[in-house]
Amino acid sequence: MKSLVAYYSRTNTTKKLAEAIANNVNADIEEIIPKVNYQGKLGYARGGKHGISEKIIDLEDLKFDPADYDVVYIGAPVWAGKIATPALSYIKQNAEKLGNVKLFMTAMSEDFSKSFAQAEKYSVKPVKTLGLTTKQVKRNDFNLDSFLE
Repeated sequence: MKSLVAYYSRTNTTKKLAEAIANNVNADIEEIIPKVNYQGKLGYARGGKHGISEKIIDLEDLKFDPADYDVVYIGAPVWAGKIATPALSYIKQNAEKLGNVKLFMTAMSEDFSKSFAQAEKYSVKPVKTLGLTTKQVKRNDFNLDSFLE
């Protein structure tokens, strides 16, 4: 199966998890790069505001077309209880190209239910989901086996 891991990561936590997944399934990897700046304290505040409003933003051009893949793993942090705006924008802009999606998310807390449900609002029903806390990812305290099968 041909796989793509597409992810957004503001602090490199989700990036670390994305790279682990890509290495395990020998996938192409695509960093979702927003045209909006989310770095620093102002970027953090902007991200929270955009997360709450589910703002769809412009992204830099993608290297890979998700329609070319059997499985697309999409990764994002949780912002204000929702999928981070850059990843949500990726989902919205590619919804018709996404078939077999596995969604993974990172957050400070352990409540991912609203974030996972949010993907379905944009016509993407993940076949599998994985939610890990920032601490779990930083400590390598996770097992990907059931998520990857």
